[in-house]
Amino acid sequence: MKRFFGRKGALISVLLAAVGSTACSFNSMAVEPLSPVEYVDLERFMGPWYVISSTPTFIDKKSYNAIEEYTLAEDGTIKTRFSFFDGGFDGEFKTYHPTGFVRPDGSNAVWGMQFIWPIKADYQIVYLDEDYRRVIIAREKRDLVWLMAREPTIPEEEYQALLARIVALGYDASDLRLTPQQWD
Repeated sequence: MKRFFGRKGALISVLLAAVGSTACSFNSMAVEPLSPVEYVDLERFMGPWYVISSTPTFIDKKSYNAIEEYTLAEDGTIKTRFSFFDGGFDGEFKTYHPTGFVRPDGSNAVWGMQFIWPIKADYQIVYLDEDYRRVIIAREKRDLVWLMAREPTIPEEEYQALLARIVALGYDASDLRLTPQQWD
């Protein structure tokens, strides 16, 4: 089987194992279902978002200068480019290209994010400021969350207020990692 899949097959196996392990680590306390924002203007949402803080995965646990960039494709899917330096600002540059599939509920706030076929991970826009400058992306399982902004850093007071929103969603603040961002 390894001969058939090669390196990509090994990566797929690791990703499947990670998805399975995060599914088992769901916080068992009773939490309300997530409430995605009412509506997302996809055209305004497209473009680069700096990762301010997130629950790291095995892929990005040592990410620096992490950026998630979205592009709306003609077929309605969201082409995504997640890039960062691994282990330091001078570390290896890594890029991943998952695809987002907007769920047809009319809000544009709930996506299936596909890193590998056929799995589409839950991806919900649960907070988006009116200027489209700050966003919180969460998952129903409360295993992963991302706080992103249009610029690489945000004021500490604002960060604490957004962190309080994340905690109110059922996440543990100690699980989040501030993403080092340094741009000249």
